[in-house]
Amino acid sequence: MAPPLVSVPMKKNKKPSLVLTLSAAGLLIGVGSIAYWLLSQRQPLSGELVGANIIPGDALFAVSLTTAPQQWQKLRQFGTKETQAELDKNLVQLRDRFLTNNGYDFQKDVAPWVGDDVTIAFLAPDTASKPAPKPVATTDEDTANDQQSMVMVLPVKNPEIAKNILARPKTLKQGKWIDRTYQGIAIKQSEGQAGENFSAALLDGRFLVITDSPKATERAIDAYKNKTSLTTTGGFAENFPKIANYQPFAQFYVNVPTAAKIAAASPNRPLPAQVLAQLQNNQGLAGTMTLEPEGIRLKGVSWLNPNSQRVLAVENKAGKMQSRVPAETLMMLSGGNLQRLWGDYVLTSQGNPLSPIAPEQIRSGIKSLTNLDLDKDLLDWMKGEFSLSVIPTTPKQGSPDDFRAGLVFMVQASDADGGQSLRQSAEASIKQLDEVMRNQYQFQVQPAKVAGQPVVNWVSPYGTLTATHGWLDGNVAFLVVGAPITDKIVPQPNNTLASTLPFQQTVPTEPNPTNGQFFLDVERTVKNFPLPTLIPNQETLLDATRSIGMTSAVSDSRSNRYDFFIALKKVTNMTTLPSPEKSKSSSATPSTISP
Repeated sequence: MAPPLVSVPMKKNKKPSLVLTLSAAGLLIGVGSIAYWLLSQRQPLSGELVGANIIPGDALFAVSLTTAPQQWQKLRQFGTKETQAELDKNLVQLRDRFLTNNGYDFQKDVAPWVGDDVTIAFLAPDTASKPAPKPVATTDEDTANDQQSMVMVLPVKNPEIAKNILARPKTLKQGKWIDRTYQGIAIKQSEGQAGENFSAALLDGRFLVITDSPKATERAIDAYKNKTSLTTTGGFAENFPKIANYQPFAQFYVNVPTAAKIAAASPNRPLPAQVLAQLQNNQGLAGTMTLEPEGIRLKGVSWLNPNSQRVLAVENKAGKMQSRVPAETLMMLSGGNLQRLWGDYVLTSQGNPLSPIAPEQIRSGIKSLTNLDLDKDLLDWMKGEFSLSVIPTTPKQGSPDDFRAGLVFMVQASDADGGQSLRQSAEASIKQLDEVMRNQYQFQVQPAKVAGQPVVNWVSPYGTLTATHGWLDGNVAFLVVGAPITDKIVPQPNNTLASTLPFQQTVPTEPNPTNGQFFLDVERTVKNFPLPTLIPNQETLLDATRSIGMTSAVSDSRSNRYDFFIALKKVTNMTTLPSPEKSKSSSATPSTISP
């Protein structure tokens, strides 16, 4: 399983906070939108994060973004007019913040020398106590800024032009530029400027490093000189190439244990000691984002700390459940081994306040409702592939608004050898469950047949069919709750979800073999179901999305692989971005963006 996502509270500074959030792919766009103004050409297959040999190894988060104008133009074509307006607003604000407000014009000052990609990284607070070889006069603001420093790495394709730009920077509206040297590297930095002070250095004529604090520049130089960068972080060099792709739009890396330590130190939401210890088993989460004609593809990998005693079971046996549900299925989530998935969830979630539901609450809830022991009576025989699906009924003729859906759970009871011992354990547990429904809840438990196959119906005291359970192919147990859609899965449908174009075009075929897949028809689901709000601007983002697919696999005993695809709508009559002059003269109030 992937490491839990950790929100990282940052210490409040005098300048606007650079908040690190890992909740959605929108962060990749927001944090790196400045790269839209660093236009250049593309590179071949990318197997490493640009500037990884400069970014300190304890960096919280790093994202590399393309500088190709056609890629950013392609991104702006996706979605709706509302999502395009939100993206454009962020692009303009970041352009003005980093370029226009500092007197720079992209075409004249940046385009002639910048390389193919730029990388932005957020550093962990500096805990080093050693003094700099040459003390630098710092203000309270500098000290505060170091708590959440940002580093930008810009590859240089024309060193002479870059040197000239660095040697003769634009005149500041406030403060002045000063020159200093650290470890033999010349540094140009601003001093006395209200809000943000920038520092820049050219490393070996190949990389321009820009930071928002003098100390962050020194840390980047130390990482480059002393070989303590991301490239030497445990598992980084081995796992990042697994997500290499041709012409990526973005690549990112998350340092899980460092993020967990900062979250644990937060007075607002400290992590318990046992949770922090568990997160230390995880080392990194990385991904590559590419733009395709119909949407966005994300290849991800997560890996364990090389020193962790925990290992992953390499078991990829999923991939059949999409052929057991009908073509009209709205959502399907499958996995290879429910018992093992539960064990992993318990391991990473027990006592974790960030978990959606505590494992002990699930256990006690099932015990109180059914008198069954989750681990012994149920999960003990659920060692095969499983799935959870939402399947709509067929509307009555002339009643298209009569929408109903059933929730379908399937799980393979026999092991890979086809043994019957697990089937027998399953039948005993299901029989016990029937007795609970009959005696405790006064349901009628009625044997019946669907397409000639035996099933059991649970009929409520009011005479309404509430649920149906039975067997498929002798070893796959199923339970249907809600609308009566059992006839859509018994017998196995001819037109299956796996045969539909939306599934084939959305759910990635790699990695293969797989230990789990996910499919969501966003358009039909949002149209018929009210969904809880989980992220900002959720309604706008969902309105721009057609479908979402995911395929996962255990890559080896130390890492997991994930492939996502988001099929998106496209904007018609796309507008152009407002020029710097128009954006500066606009009277609209700037909105808060992250970062």
